[in-house]
Amino acid sequence: MGDTGHRTTAVRQEPTPMPRLALYTIAVCVLSIAAAVVAFAKGSWLGIVWVLLAGLSSNMAWYYLRRGKGARSRSVSE
Repeated sequence: MGDTGHRTTAVRQEPTPMPRLALYTIAVCVLSIAAAVVAFAKGSWLGIVWVLLAGLSSNMAWYYLRRGKGARSRSVSE
């Protein structure tokens, strides 16, 4: 209920060189661009959905890369 006086030390993990989610979103971005090219080449307007998915996944990749870079810089400075 209250502070028992016990201090726990957190085990720190080394951050990975590139966050795994960033790699996944980069892969989704590349695949959705390829799907958009194929869809537009076949004359399908479904390619618009693939382009939107590529934009979303590229933004997510950018976010996770920047977040990983910030975590690395914080762990180095501590």
